[in-house]
Amino acid sequence: MKALTRSKAGLAVTSCLALTLATPGLAHAGSSPSRHVLGHAPTWTSRAHHVGRLSGATQQDLSFVLNLRDASGAEALADAVSTPTSAQYGHYLTAAQWRARFAPSDAQVRAVSDWLRSSGFRVVEVPANHRYIRVTASTATTEKALATRLDAFVKDGHDVTAPAAEYSVPEALAGVVAAVGGLDTSQRQVPLHTTPDTTEQRAGASSSASDELLPPPDPVFRNGRPCSSYYGEKLATGVPQLVTNPQPYAPCGYKPAQVRGAYGTQSALSGGLDGKGGTVAIVDAYASAYIAQDAATYARRNDPGNPLRSDQLRQIVPRSFTHAKLCGPSGWYGEETLDVEAVHATAPGAKILYVGARSCLDSDINAAVNTIVDNQLAQVVSNSYGEPDDAVLAADLVAQHETFLQAAAEGISMVFSSGDDGDEILNTGTRQTDSPASDPKVTAVGGTSLAVTKSNGYGFEQGWGTGKSTLVDGAWTPVPPAYLYGGGGGTSRLYREPAYQKGVVPDQLAGYFGDGTMHRVVPDVAMVGDPNTGFLVGQSQTFPDGSIRYSEYRIGGTSLSSPLFAGVVAVANQVHGSSLGFLNPRLYALAGSSALRDVDHGRRVTDAVVRVDFVNGFDAADGTVTSLRTLNQTGTIFTRPGYDDVTGVGSPHGTAFLTALGARH
Repeated sequence: MKALTRSKAGLAVTSCLALTLATPGLAHAGSSPSRHVLGHAPTWTSRAHHVGRLSGATQQDLSFVLNLRDASGAEALADAVSTPTSAQYGHYLTAAQWRARFAPSDAQVRAVSDWLRSSGFRVVEVPANHRYIRVTASTATTEKALATRLDAFVKDGHDVTAPAAEYSVPEALAGVVAAVGGLDTSQRQVPLHTTPDTTEQRAGASSSASDELLPPPDPVFRNGRPCSSYYGEKLATGVPQLVTNPQPYAPCGYKPAQVRGAYGTQSALSGGLDGKGGTVAIVDAYASAYIAQDAATYARRNDPGNPLRSDQLRQIVPRSFTHAKLCGPSGWYGEETLDVEAVHATAPGAKILYVGARSCLDSDINAAVNTIVDNQLAQVVSNSYGEPDDAVLAADLVAQHETFLQAAAEGISMVFSSGDDGDEILNTGTRQTDSPASDPKVTAVGGTSLAVTKSNGYGFEQGWGTGKSTLVDGAWTPVPPAYLYGGGGGTSRLYREPAYQKGVVPDQLAGYFGDGTMHRVVPDVAMVGDPNTGFLVGQSQTFPDGSIRYSEYRIGGTSLSSPLFAGVVAVANQVHGSSLGFLNPRLYALAGSSALRDVDHGRRVTDAVVRVDFVNGFDAADGTVTSLRTLNQTGTIFTRPGYDDVTGVGSPHGTAFLTALGARH
């Protein structure tokens, strides 16, 4: 479905503000009976199983997304306050100042609201920055107001709804209403954590829960044994030697002090730099009922010198949730747990705010992020969800980009996971990046494979790209190992190359598509994400006897990389004495300096670990599976000296990074 009358590709070529729309006033409201088309039936509906027309009584929960006033001015301001060489650098706006200059006017909101109410919609919410108008109505009312038809489909095994024809609003509202969110319920975000090698686990398996009740946690998952307490501790001597390195058993899961030690921030913590005074916000769908006790238990067991105090974790969650069967809430519990525990690992003194969205639909996720930004609830926001760029409606790209502009103007750092499927070519057949990480107003965090030494030091780091072979009848198969997953990266088709990437990102990457245009390249920076050199988390899980108990397991994905980096940024804010805001102009200025580690490091050999997994995910009762997981097998994106599309400008190098990023200009 296209929410705009122009194609995404056309938008990308016209400007770096690819998805920002002009917003004329309403001087001629009501003067014309004609209609303005906002979108059409999604292209996927021609391939999906068509169930039939929705009942007219079915309730719709929609968001009418509104355009900014002076969109180009908002873009210019966001750049000016974020660029160290600008005279306006660091002169951030308050939320009230942003609204006064760029939010849709009261008159515009009133005009849209009046039309909605007169058409039979019930207005449920209008945020202070007028980003959207959330409404409910019956399907019959919605179809009549938007001059469309809503049908039921089965897409990717899920029951979804979508417009079966174009949809529109009165021409008088054309410059104000950018899009309608929620019409296409296939538009959903996916958590980017990686535990077992099952798509269902990573994407959030279908839940039997009703929309009113959230399900219990997923079945317990535990690491198989043997595993190593640090990289290289235990060598897998009883299996064939497929690569030249010693093939150690995979780490059981790094603990907070190991991560801080490897990245060189433990000494900063010893000196009182722990993120105190700042808040890192996290957005996911739904909410784990056990997060507070799980995170506190985890810190007490694995980082005893840095407990999670009761006043450090705050939650904002809706009164009710929706689309549980579509979104798989239990899959999001693990994401929330990882995000909270990873932030606390690198910024143990910072406060953490968790904001749970009503569902995984793009419109609900965007609303949750907007809550943080428009109320200035945090200085850093870490989000670990995403989907391929071509799967996102242009309408949702507009909505989230407007929020990112406001965040930059207010001095809020937006940090996003870059994805877990490389450049998506094996997943989708098309080379592309993931959204929202590809937006030029966020910092995209890629993944690495990290070797932590016995003394919690930095052994080495490679780009995260995993090849897998399984031990069958005493031999590895396949040979060579088949690509499984890896840190997201590549060249975006949606956005032009931002100024901060020029001169740092190689032309062969920015100009990859050969269309005469330089494009945005992802990621910007990287930290450990490989689940085979991953992080230990503690979470309440459902055991075979039906009980729900705390348990620990190794996890990874750029869902790990992003919150770890967000915590580092919180500490850099402490060094700086205030919020650093949108990071990329400062971050790229550090490229090639001692503040960053170039993840390439000239390592051309293939390293690998051996991993043992329980067949049933819990214990050895049903046997185990042994597999070999290679490092730096990154598919069609590659690590290389300097900037690369796997690890960006590199990984943070301890106190040198904190000092350089946090320096006063």
